[in-house]
Amino acid sequence: MNNTQTIRKVAIVGYNRIPFARANTAYANVGNTEMMTAALNGLISKYKLEGKLLGEVAGGAVIKHTYDNNLIRECVMKTSLDPATPACDLQQACDTGIESAIYIANKIALGQIDSGIAGGVDSISDMPIAVSEKLRKILLNARQAKSLGEKIKLFLKLRPKDLSPLVPKNEESQTGLSMGGHTEITAKHYQISREDQDNFALKSHLNMAKAYDEGFFDDMITPFNGLEKDNNLRRDSTLEKLAKLKPAFDKVNGTLTAGNSTPLTDGASCVLLATEEWAKEQGLPILAYITFGEIAAIEYVKNQQNLLLAPLFAVSRMLEKAGLTLQDFDYYEIHEAFAAQVLATLKIWESPELSTQIGLKKPLGAIDREKLNVKGSSLAAAHPFAATGGRIIGVMAKLLNEKGSGKGLISICAAGGQGVTMIIEK
Repeated sequence: MNNTQTIRKVAIVGYNRIPFARANTAYANVGNTEMMTAALNGLISKYKLEGKLLGEVAGGAVIKHTYDNNLIRECVMKTSLDPATPACDLQQACDTGIESAIYIANKIALGQIDSGIAGGVDSISDMPIAVSEKLRKILLNARQAKSLGEKIKLFLKLRPKDLSPLVPKNEESQTGLSMGGHTEITAKHYQISREDQDNFALKSHLNMAKAYDEGFFDDMITPFNGLEKDNNLRRDSTLEKLAKLKPAFDKVNGTLTAGNSTPLTDGASCVLLATEEWAKEQGLPILAYITFGEIAAIEYVKNQQNLLLAPLFAVSRMLEKAGLTLQDFDYYEIHEAFAAQVLATLKIWESPELSTQIGLKKPLGAIDREKLNVKGSSLAAAHPFAATGGRIIGVMAKLLNEKGSGKGLISICAAGGQGVTMIIEK
């Protein structure tokens, strides 16, 4: 009996997303289910998947209500896919979209499925709001009370402060700092100037505006809820306008602003992955292939400046496994959670001293920055946490398909001191 496992190539066959919207704007009255279903329906229509039985759909959301339980399966049931298509929820903060793609890709590579969809969605506008602990306990006890009098007695224990809602905080539980707060420390530690951050942010907006004008996104986005384009894009942005913005986190000595940081965002995205054989049977193009993926985590409680720098280690390990150098790529997509995060990453790659300090085996060297985020990235499009991965995979696959050859490197940082990276090839 031959137990040799054949590893199959994983093709990126399609992509789709809805426009990304700043929180409490175009999607203020819709939630995760509506947005994810819209992204999936756009993909299904574009690639004629109506009635198809796929191997699996995987994805998730970072911000979820209790009624979002089994979110992706519920979304699949609302589409025209064969309802026998299984689905599962995954969550790894901002890495969710890429991790979902790795999950589906691994199943395809190992022969468990022939096709699948990976995606992600997040609604900050529909963020869950909790009640105080005292009110929660009283509500639970009131359900068990045997009489109206007992219920009234319980509610009389409430005080005005107990009725105040508990709005979720965007912070690390280990440190009590927000990602922006941590990145302020990163900018100071690695000496990333406000001017450099603003210049980087401006280029993201200008690159994305140009890409829209050239029609690059025409086949990538399904209009939704009255929105046809990402509404965070500022095509009229200038360095002068960016320089006028006040610090957003460290109000006194900070360099991070609303202009060089991503805003809270709503949106959804997905990508279609398959074997070469399945794609050919369906008459669908093979845009590119996923060849490597790597996840890493980093200690960030003692070294608070390093919260979003785990991708440095993921990239290093991935390149070693792939037998490649950092300079072997035609395109780079580094998630722009904050301009300072990307600039710190580039600086550490280039510096032997900083690479040693953070714990890398060696510096990876400089990249050609004209190959970086060439169609604009998260600072311009904005960042619905779990949806960013699908957006970036779609952009990279299209870039390589249009070029006809080459390699692309993807890097995404995430809360909890984690980061995920991927190599895509044509």
